[in-house]
This record gives sequence, C-alpha cells and structure tokens, in this order.
Amino acid sequence: MSNTQLIIEERAANIGNFLVGRLLPFRQKRSVGPFVFIDHMGPATLTESENLDVPPHPHIGLSTLTFLFDGSIMHKDSLGTAIEIKPGAVNWMTAGKGVVHSERTPNYLRNTQKTLHGLQIWVALPKELEHCEPSFYHINEEDIPTWTANEIAIKLIAGEFFGKKSPVPVHSKLYFIELKSTIKQTVDLGKHLFGESALYILEGSIVSEEHTYQSKQILIAKDSSLCSFTMNKNTTVYIFGGEPFPEERYIHWNFVSSSKEKIEQAKTDWKNQTFDKVPGETEFVPLPEPKTK
Repeated sequence: MSNTQLIIEERAANIGNFLVGRLLPFRQKRSVGPFVFIDHMGPATLTESENLDVPPHPHIGLSTLTFLFDGSIMHKDSLGTAIEIKPGAVNWMTAGKGVVHSERTPNYLRNTQKTLHGLQIWVALPKELEHCEPSFYHINEEDIPTWTANEIAIKLIAGEFFGKKSPVPVHSKLYFIELKSTIKQTVDLGKHLFGESALYILEGSIVSEEHTYQSKQILIAKDSSLCSFTMNKNTTVYIFGGEPFPEERYIHWNFVSSSKEKIEQAKTDWKNQTFDKVPGETEFVPLPEPKTK
C-alpha cells in the first residue's frame, strides 16, 4: 500500500517584485505538523537595477524561518534587529503577539548583478505561546548540526532528528532536515521521524514505490513516517514535519492564529499602524483589500 497521501506541485506566487514557488498551504493540505507556509524563492538572477524589496509587514502567532541556498537578504525588524542572512545560516523570528520586519537586498549589492535562492517558512506557535513576546535569533551555518550517514550528507536545520538537536530555538516538536546525495541510494528514515511528514525535492529526483518524482514536488506521507525511498544521484531533498496541534490554525495574509478574533484585531492594528515600527524604515505594505468578484 502506498504511503504517499498527496503530491503537491510547486505553484507560482507573487511577493511584490519577486516571484516565488508556493509549497504550503494547499487547498487539500493546509499544514504539515506545525508547518503552515513554505515559499521557495528563486533561483533568480537579478540585474543591477533589480533588487529584493519587501517593505515592513507584520506577523502574529508564528515563527518565521529563512534559509538561503544562494544570495543575501538584509533583515530588519521592530525589535531593532538588523542582520544580513547568508547561505547556510538560519534566521528564526518568533512573532508572538506581533512583530514587523522588512527584507531587502543589502546596500552593497544593490547596484550589482546578484542571485537569490532559498526557502521561507512559517511555523505555527502552540496556542499558549501565540501571544508571547516577539524574539529573533540568528544561527550561523557552522552551528547547524551536519554529518554524513551512508554517504548521505545530512543537515539538521531545525528541531530534533537522529538523536541530534538543532540550536534553532523552536517551540514545539518538529524537524526540518536537508539530505544531499551524489550517488543513487536507498534511504529509510521512518523510525527517526514523528508526527506528520513531508518531503520536498529541491533538485534531482527520487523513486518511491516504483514511482519517480522530480524537483519542485512535495510528497506528504499518510502515516507518521515516510517509507523508504531512493535518491537518484545529485539529488537534494528536505524533510519536514512534526507533531500537529490539536486546534485548527487560521491564516489571513501574514497572520496565523487559533483565534479568528485575534486575526481581526491584528488586521485592525495594522490598518491603524499601531504595530511597533522598524527603525530606519518609512514604507510599509498596506493591508490587502478583500477581493471583489
């Protein structure tokens, strides 16, 4: 019996002046464990006159995880953080009751040709932490657990896996893992996973139960673990998931909450610009107007 519950194709979405591939949410699967939103940015080459510019925008009720494969993003937030994220490092921002941040091409790269490629992820917070104080952590690439097992390069970007723990300060039981293989080989990680599981193919392809799956596809498992699969040579996959929350999570724009009332309040607060400001920023992303038929 197949363990694949759902296969999701990456879908294009617009985040202002930059197109991304949206992986979650999907109408048939709104979340995987505590993961409620995943965007695949790029790969893109930007000219001297093209830059990433996402003005200040708000979040509540979630943690954001930014992980780059290539390029650079300058992160600024209403906590006073101003830090450049580079490939392999992790930006982990917990919005809690509310935080505002901007994401832009760093000044020293703005008039040059550059590339951008990475993942942006939202992880819902446990109900009791949805209104916590916001916080920000930057974890350097060298501090992320990395090892080799059976000629597979493994990186534990966040959470717990294989008896190891990432320094990213997550708030629930989850995992976000990178697997890289230069040769064709079979992988069986099921006994090390828990909760809900999904696999995203960044590059290359895999074979599972005699079916071949290509890059830009997500496979979501039926049960709490992924069956064994074969990674073809030069393949990179990401496995993510964890324990789901008992309460449903609602998503509206950049807001995530188990309470529709909290989302409505956040919409009002942003419209009235009562959120804390990002130092040095004067722009902001307006609250989207409801779509009319």
